[in-house]
Amino acid sequence: MHISRKSCTRILPASSTEAKTAVLAALAVFALVAALASVRFGSQSFSLGQLIGALWNPDSDPVRRILIYVRLPRTVAGAAAGAALAVAGALIQAVLNNAMASPNVIGVNAGAGFFAMLVAGVFPAAAALVPAAAFFGALATTLFIYLLAVRAGLSRTTLILAGVAVSSMLSAGIDALTLLFPDDMVGATGFLLGGFSGVTLASVGAAGWYLAAGGILALFLAPDLNLLSLGEESAAALGLAVGRVRFFAILAAALLAGGAVSFAGLLGFVGLLVPHIARRLIGTDNRWLLPAAALTGAGFVLACDLAARLLFAPFELPVGIVMSLLGGPFFLGLLLRRGRGRVYD
Repeated sequence: MHISRKSCTRILPASSTEAKTAVLAALAVFALVAALASVRFGSQSFSLGQLIGALWNPDSDPVRRILIYVRLPRTVAGAAAGAALAVAGALIQAVLNNAMASPNVIGVNAGAGFFAMLVAGVFPAAAALVPAAAFFGALATTLFIYLLAVRAGLSRTTLILAGVAVSSMLSAGIDALTLLFPDDMVGATGFLLGGFSGVTLASVGAAGWYLAAGGILALFLAPDLNLLSLGEESAAALGLAVGRVRFFAILAAALLAGGAVSFAGLLGFVGLLVPHIARRLIGTDNRWLLPAAALTGAGFVLACDLAARLLFAPFELPVGIVMSLLGGPFFLGLLLRRGRGRVYD
């Protein structure tokens, strides 16, 4: 029997329960190693002994201050944003039945960013409203794109172009806000590029409720999303309330994307790149795919953030630049592949 070289080199997803469990364990180790590296390395590197000892030192100790007020918030923010955006991307791809869809490509991140910056400009003293505004912007944009897909019957490629157009309009709105409220948009450049410089545990905690709600809802929806992947008619014939499942999946994606954007800015391509990697490793069963995407996204963002800190140290690149350099070619590859009409391959 002849086996082509292409079939030999292609990575096949895990099939058995034991294999999938092993993949999840490996991804958890990857995320943990990335988190430890994020805490240890930066403009100044510390050993694990120094970091552990710093936990018991007084607040005046410089190592403790760097650990508590810089490294830990940054690591928690990177892991949370990566996991949230990756799961949001997997949900959006399932709802729209489109492998090229992701929060940044179809404008979900831009919608969250626009409303977050609008609230920051109009109500500068109400920082607690920013996560809620980001969630509302993400939800409104996702629902708009979904209604375009359903009512106008857009093809997959046309839908992506419509999302790019919506994203461009929202980005123009963000630029207008930076001009209208210059005093309140001092950190707008970092927000637009995406990054974790200056992030605090308080800002992550304010969005934590949105991330937790979105993650729990996504896991509950996983079996229904598997039925939805069979096709709308087949899923309905099996008793699935298709419209309700799609709405709650959009709601979960908006909670996750909006919460992440509120403290991480407009990070690009996490929700596009990571779900594809997770599918290659563990398959398309959403009961396994969503946890795998969360772990992969957390490790991926932390690794990119570490690279952004170390490549040109002591100068630091916004992590969004690194992700765009990785995600841009990947997105072009999806567009140019001959099999682009298929959902996940």
